[in-house]
Amino acid sequence: MDTATHFAMGFGLAGLAYLDPVVATTPGLAEAVMIGTIIGSQAPDLDGLIRIRGTAAYVRNHRGVSHSVPAVFLWTAALFVLIQAIMPQTSWLHLLGWIFLAVCLHVFVDLFNSYGTKGLYPFRDKWVALNAIFIFDPFIFVAHVVGFMLWAAGLEPGRLFLCIYLIIAGYYYWRIQAQKRTTELVRQRIDRSGSFTIIPTISWNQWTFVAKTEQHWYVGEIHTGDIVILDTFAIKPENEHIAAAKKSRKVQSFLSFTHHVHVETRERPFGYEMKWIDLRYRSRFHGKSHYMFVAVVYLDFDLQIRDEFVGWIHRGEEQLTKKMDPNRQLG
Repeated sequence: MDTATHFAMGFGLAGLAYLDPVVATTPGLAEAVMIGTIIGSQAPDLDGLIRIRGTAAYVRNHRGVSHSVPAVFLWTAALFVLIQAIMPQTSWLHLLGWIFLAVCLHVFVDLFNSYGTKGLYPFRDKWVALNAIFIFDPFIFVAHVVGFMLWAAGLEPGRLFLCIYLIIAGYYYWRIQAQKRTTELVRQRIDRSGSFTIIPTISWNQWTFVAKTEQHWYVGEIHTGDIVILDTFAIKPENEHIAAAKKSRKVQSFLSFTHHVHVETRERPFGYEMKWIDLRYRSRFHGKSHYMFVAVVYLDFDLQIRDEFVGWIHRGEEQLTKKMDPNRQLG
């Protein structure tokens, strides 16, 4: 989920904590719990600070081990020690439990968007993306805002947010079922065996999809049950150019994150441009298909890496050209 929704969930859990009679009646504990749930609802995303080491490190690690099973316990322990040092609580077990719930909820809801997390690590060393909820879901966010308004108006927050979270749980179930039905529609439309990834958008009635068969990738959209295939790519075998470019540290980071990848080779005056595109992130730029998340390598004619890039390109080839230098030699 986005930062604003995680923040809202932190406040929501602080309201839900009033169901705990110890929290509701112990002076100072509710305030400590609120601090713990708000920070705990953000803590796993502190891995975003790794961006200072470059985009490749960010792509490889963001929402990775920071969202893993061991990390949930480490974040909880660190926040608990910090809050206890600032405002010690005798009912420390209740504080610890609510912090733990906030961190767990952050990791849990992140599993349901298309970016995903390594939330099952070390039991499963793969990204888990359940593709049921858009990164920012207006229904979930507005449900929290309404809850805050009713809390401010005087409603008891524990029962209020219990009702809100039960409604949101039902909403998650509905979205998961909708995603399953949409997957079956795409499977019937492609009419070939393969893997099918259905991706939510901000609209309930619109999805995008990436399908992989034995010979092709298909990228398309679903509007209220109507399926449109927008792009088709032939799956290419490995060759010496691809193998050489895969030595790039940035390509390796890119491929560790996504498996919905198509690679394109273009001969250039200096050698070869190798571009990997993540087929999940398609947009239109100047009326043409444009894939925003890419890894690019420039090779010379001896297949030595001249330059490399990984990241988001929002304005097409022009923006990419400004970031790459064919005269650079990376060694």
